[in-house]
Amino acid sequence: MKQKPHLLVISQCFYPENFRINDMVAEWVQRGYRVTVVTGIPNYPEGRFYPGYSLFKRRRETYRGASVIRLPLVPRGRTLVGLILNYLSFMVSGWFFTRFTREKADLVFSFEGSPMTQVKVGCWYAKKHRVPHFVYVQDLWPENVEEITGIHSRLLIGPIDRMVDKIYRQADRILVTSPSFARAVIGRKHPVPAEKVFYWPQYAEDFYRPAPRQTDPLIPREASFKVIFTGTVGLAQGLQVLPETARLLKDEAVRFVVVGGGRYLPEFTRETERLGVRDRFTLIPPQPPERIPGLLALCDAAFISFSESALFEKTIPAKLQSYMACAMPVLAAAGGETERILREAGCGLTGPTGDARSLRENILKMKNAPDRAEMGRRGRAYFEKHFTKKERMDQMDAWIRESLENRAGSSHRR
Repeated sequence: MKQKPHLLVISQCFYPENFRINDMVAEWVQRGYRVTVVTGIPNYPEGRFYPGYSLFKRRRETYRGASVIRLPLVPRGRTLVGLILNYLSFMVSGWFFTRFTREKADLVFSFEGSPMTQVKVGCWYAKKHRVPHFVYVQDLWPENVEEITGIHSRLLIGPIDRMVDKIYRQADRILVTSPSFARAVIGRKHPVPAEKVFYWPQYAEDFYRPAPRQTDPLIPREASFKVIFTGTVGLAQGLQVLPETARLLKDEAVRFVVVGGGRYLPEFTRETERLGVRDRFTLIPPQPPERIPGLLALCDAAFISFSESALFEKTIPAKLQSYMACAMPVLAAAGGETERILREAGCGLTGPTGDARSLRENILKMKNAPDRAEMGRRGRAYFEKHFTKKERMDQMDAWIRESLENRAGSSHRR
């Protein structure tokens, strides 16, 4: 095996878009790997190309020591048609890339947040060059497609299901973000061998840690109980519950801080205005991830929610690890894996998805809880036991080394 293996990372979204794969790539470079990232032109979540990027600008660059190749694609826009074209255009560009690239990698790592179609690029490259292929599953397909689009016709879902079967069959290792995801993958209609499915939870980057409580112009200095949400503002995140909760809390000194952007933000803002609670919300545009711990420190509890769905019950949201790493007590309108972790850690309060009255009661309970700071400390302790970056990346190193050694041994025997 080479001293410094060359990893080819396939991820339709990458820096300056905010995904954990950014930090994983930087860590691999620090650990001595040569890394090439194949990605798209950044346009998530707003649906238009970021300033300074286009079909003709910055198609190749370097990110923290890794080479970045940006394939042409259609920006996702704000319609379902735009989203479909975005997914398909990256896959088509990826097919041409795999046919004509001169990149010689030792292993392919596909980072599968939606869409699953991007993983086909990794499959094509791995098959052509006979190298191991790891697939890191963040979203279950076709379940995610059915949830987001509401489409359940087998004429449309069937081909996606068959594509997923083929991807799982071709992958050498399938990494999943929750135990429920592992059970779902193994238990598909066409079962996936359990020995190739591994639970590998997301970690939080090293800058996620308890921060000093210093003033910030983005956060009001009023004497209120502040509940903060950070991340994408989409329908899947279930933030529809917050305006109604704010209405139920109109007589309480409670403020909601929402940091992020997304397709649902305009509708969310209109709903706060319709219910007469816009003054109870502080809306902050997306911030560099490094700023989030400081913003969390100025609030009293961090919020997680989902839309009601059996799929989201299986999901461990990446922000949960970030909140716990920053020792934030957590309020959740979510069940399943999120509820399990909060219960095991003893670091927050949970209620049913979409239930504004339950969330109101939990906010008041948290507001008056004498052990709120202790909840945060328990969350940090749970994080250090289960979700640290070093432990996770050490495990990944071992898997990469094992796969490359097995492939080298197999080639030698042939």
